[in-house]
Amino acid sequence: MPSLEEFIREHADGDLVPWRSQVEAAGRFSLTLAEAEGTILKMGLLPARYQRNRQMLTIDQQLRLFRSTVAVIGCGGLGGYIIEELARLGVGTIIAIDPDTFVEHNLNRQLFSSLRLLGQAKVEAAAARIAEINPAVTLIPLREAFTRDNGQELLRYAHVAVDALDSVSARLELADVCDALNIPFVHGAIGGWYGQVLTQLPGERTLEKLYAGREDGTGIEKRLGNPSFTPAVIASMEVAETCKILLGLGRQRKGRKLTINLLDMDVEEIFI
Repeated sequence: MPSLEEFIREHADGDLVPWRSQVEAAGRFSLTLAEAEGTILKMGLLPARYQRNRQMLTIDQQLRLFRSTVAVIGCGGLGGYIIEELARLGVGTIIAIDPDTFVEHNLNRQLFSSLRLLGQAKVEAAAARIAEINPAVTLIPLREAFTRDNGQELLRYAHVAVDALDSVSARLELADVCDALNIPFVHGAIGGWYGQVLTQLPGERTLEKLYAGREDGTGIEKRLGNPSFTPAVIASMEVAETCKILLGLGRQRKGRKLTINLLDMDVEEIFI
């Protein structure tokens, strides 16, 4: 009987391993799909689902993404897109944190919502969706509200935290917890046609400067609402920032806020 590595090499197409072979390897050698994916990447091969990543990411970088853990705080308008894009990118473990269930007004923009799922916990829907699109990714659903008191426990295994919250106070608590844990924090906020993105690295206190004097305010989404497209745009930018942080690539938005006006198609960079 061939070893696991021999089996994988025999069933590879060049350096690509088809999904059916990954599933067969997991079943034959009593592995999880995640364990099979890790072995494939460690062998210098690439699960075929990621072949369109290969012009911008090396196999070693894909392995680093697989070994990474990202916490997404909020599974609504921003969070749904963030979670799905991280899973499709190949981030190995995603911690999804949200206490809420789907209600009817979520249907215009929240990726995981549907009529059938009204009343279901958002983190449960997230777990089901990721199991469907990339079951080699481990999604940890935590149905609870993020607070300063429980934050360090919820984020203790995360390499990066991504903001998909909807209030200033909750975001500031998240930023404080990330600073205490010495992990980067990617912030995004949306409202109507508008959005913003920034990255806070440990010790910077960027979000505190951004929201000085507005600590008790709500996010602008409560006043301006949100259409279907704004969350998708800002979430994608947050995922790009997260990918860069995990891989040490490019220039992060350190001390810089990017504001996006989709009505006029204007982008402005503000230094904080």
